[in-house]
Amino acid sequence: MTKPLVVIGAGGTGGHMFPAAAFAEEMASRGWFVGLISDDRGLRYGKDFPADWKLEVKAASPNLRKPWTLPATFLKLRAGVGTAKQKFKAQRPALVAGFGGYPAYPALSAGNAMGIPLLIHEQNAVLGRVNRQFANRAAVVASGFERLDRLPNGAKHAPLGNPVRAPIIEASSASYPPTDGDLTVFITGGSQGARILGEAIPLAIANHLAPPIRARVKVVQQVREEQLGEVRALYDKAMVRAELRPFFDDMPEQLSKAHLVIARSGAGTVSEIAVMGRPSILVPLKIAMDDHQNANAEGLAEAGAADVMLEDNLYPNLLGELLSVRLGDGDDLRARAAAAKAQGNVNAAKDLADLAEGISG
Repeated sequence: MTKPLVVIGAGGTGGHMFPAAAFAEEMASRGWFVGLISDDRGLRYGKDFPADWKLEVKAASPNLRKPWTLPATFLKLRAGVGTAKQKFKAQRPALVAGFGGYPAYPALSAGNAMGIPLLIHEQNAVLGRVNRQFANRAAVVASGFERLDRLPNGAKHAPLGNPVRAPIIEASSASYPPTDGDLTVFITGGSQGARILGEAIPLAIANHLAPPIRARVKVVQQVREEQLGEVRALYDKAMVRAELRPFFDDMPEQLSKAHLVIARSGAGTVSEIAVMGRPSILVPLKIAMDDHQNANAEGLAEAGAADVMLEDNLYPNLLGELLSVRLGDGDDLRARAAAAKAQGNVNAAKDLADLAEGISG
């Protein structure tokens, strides 16, 4: 092989796969071979992943609340490590980069056992379980946020930001929309625990938003399939213009048109909102492990770019009052947009690639 090989271990969800893909694209542009190791679910997310090869391994997440499942889980992980080792013997990587999730465990474990340099990237403001296990064995733990809880003593930390998808970076040059006419509120939330967003937010806008503002508002909202009829009827009755979909495949366009975003505070969402430079109201997922979504929201909130509403406080009247204040002040919206933009890093993938090349070199 004339070019060095970086093997990326990531998996399970888009939250791990999207930043890994942005990093892979940057490494490939620098003349590296790229390999991807994940499980079947991760590879479904990564069907368009920019890699020279992809390897499926066995992986599972240990569930301590169901101890009888642990032996089978450990056997799967052990098998996955064995598969990764065989691949590394045939094609030795210059670097193994772990992006979290248990499908990353086999790649990191095999790389560590074979003396291959390790790089970890943690998307959230709380170090995940797999990344935590290898943090002290990695050359560097890069992260999406300045804050990184659960980082072991002695681990080297480099807060670089989260690599975001190229279409988001391309759309980030769009100016913040004028605030003297219609006001677009873009509402997005993952499928997990999203029902509460489909219940509370329409009630807040339809019943508790100041009427002069409600007349100017256009809602673009992600709504669960089974809630579409109910939410559409609510907006129609209140004469609120609304575009409702169960899924948005045009996030860059929607973010660029938004005056205000209401969303969960997953790492990818927060990072994309920052890169785009949009004010937001963030609703952390209450059941998120280690309360990491609340931690993710902290940076934008402290910068004056976002309000944080906990699920327990997501009452329609309170949200309606907050929306009336935010949407009623165009100067404040623009200031919040600028504060968000200052928190984003469009060069995160390049910075991470620089770090990777320094480790492997």
